Amino acid sequence: MAGSNLVAQIILNGLMAASIYILVALGLTLVLSMTGIVQLAHGEIYMLGAYGTYFFCVVLGLHYLLALVISTLIIGLVGVPLEKIFFRPFRGRDFMPSVIIAVGIMIMLQTTAIVNFGSSIKVVTTPFRGVMTIAGAIVSWERLLVIAISAIFVGGLFLLLRRTKMGLGMLALSQDIRGAALQGISADRVSSVAMFLGCSLAAVAGGLMGAIFNLSPSMGGYALMKGIAVIILGGMGSLAGVVLGGLILGFIDGIVPPLLSVHMANLIGFICIILILIFRPQGIMGRPS
Repeated sequence: MAGSNLVAQIILNGLMAASIYILVALGLTLVLSMTGIVQLAHGEIYMLGAYGTYFFCVVLGLHYLLALVISTLIIGLVGVPLEKIFFRPFRGRDFMPSVIIAVGIMIMLQTTAIVNFGSSIKVVTTPFRGVMTIAGAIVSWERLLVIAISAIFVGGLFLLLRRTKMGLGMLALSQDIRGAALQGISADRVSSVAMFLGCSLAAVAGGLMGAIFNLSPSMGGYALMKGIAVIILGGMGSLAGVVLGGLILGFIDGIVPPLLSVHMANLIGFICIILILIFRPQGIMGRPS
């Protein structure tokens, strides 16, 4: 019985970690595929999502779920002028200017968080207190909420991309910009939508994690590292690969820390990535270049 309880606990921990990694990595992949931008400030967007939820929930006293929705929408909308003003002029050119701009945005957003919220640790309180038992595993309602909301966002994104005109246009643009333009698809509009969706996914991930762990202005660095690792593992440009890569790294982070340590989980995760890339350089579901 104890063994089955441990397995159930590991699965739930792995699903929660994977849910956040997938949301962050999907946002990065959308922006990279649709705009060609390496959005290194994506971790800071994640951080802003956490602080936005904190502001609306703790400071203004709104319900946690309402605070999460408002924060996600606002930060998603912030991504639109970011793309238009800072990144669009460099679309299709050398990637170095956009990388330098992204680093500048990282510093700007971290400074904004420090000035407005301070550098001390913050905590988001939610009404979803308490725990429940699933297959012998004890899990908090907050962690179940993370898994459920993440699944809704991931499923909604795949439906949008596969079942809507805008989504199909985004997929067409990611595969062939010139061909999509000949079909009347506006690269500018699609890029704005992609940035909105990418920032929204990062923001909701940050808002969800803010209910589990403490907030700090530097929290985006770890999220960015995991997001990039998931993309490399799953395959550049593959949304299905992102989901698979997120699940793999999530379950590594769910299994290893209780047995060894968090640091060993990170080490094993990157060893796994290196081994897979040796035999499949394009990632698990990436297309050969």
